[in-house]
Amino acid sequence: MSSAPGPYGSGRERDRDEEGRARNQRPRDGLGRPLPYGTDGVPRQPEGVVRAPEESVSEAQALLDAGRPFHAHEVFEDAWKSGPEAERGLWKGLAQLAVGLTHSARGNTTGGARLLLRGAAAVSDWSARTGQERPYGIGVAELVTWAEALAGRLEREGAAVDAASHAPRLRGGTP
Repeated sequence: MSSAPGPYGSGRERDRDEEGRARNQRPRDGLGRPLPYGTDGVPRQPEGVVRAPEESVSEAQALLDAGRPFHAHEVFEDAWKSGPEAERGLWKGLAQLAVGLTHSARGNTTGGARLLLRGAAAVSDWSARTGQERPYGIGVAELVTWAEALAGRLEREGAAVDAASHAPRLRGGTP
């Protein structure tokens, strides 16, 4: 990781990756929020990892169960970017659901509800278009029901939720 001067007022140089792209290397909390440099954060989810679809679902579920939906989003984003074109709508919708839960846990209940509904619509539309109701074991109908119920709660109550206790069961069942 190299650095280049930036207009950040602290004398701190801007983090960059090996190709020179801006990449913030500040530590992050479990919900992906940046922490001050030098603070202990949670391990970052590596980006650009190509996994088998079943592995993506399992890894994302473990992250969701641990209350780390931001990191689960990264897993889904990798699947979306590396998987077959025909599946991108599924993975993109799942990423939106994870980001919706992230915002909901951070206290952005309006944005969280919108992303949950957008992700639910994307996953549902993909399922209807392809005729796949349980891709890789993912219970699409149950996932849509979960997202709609959580979005409704956020809209009614306007309060942040605990990410781990509100995590969906991607393959159905109870947590």
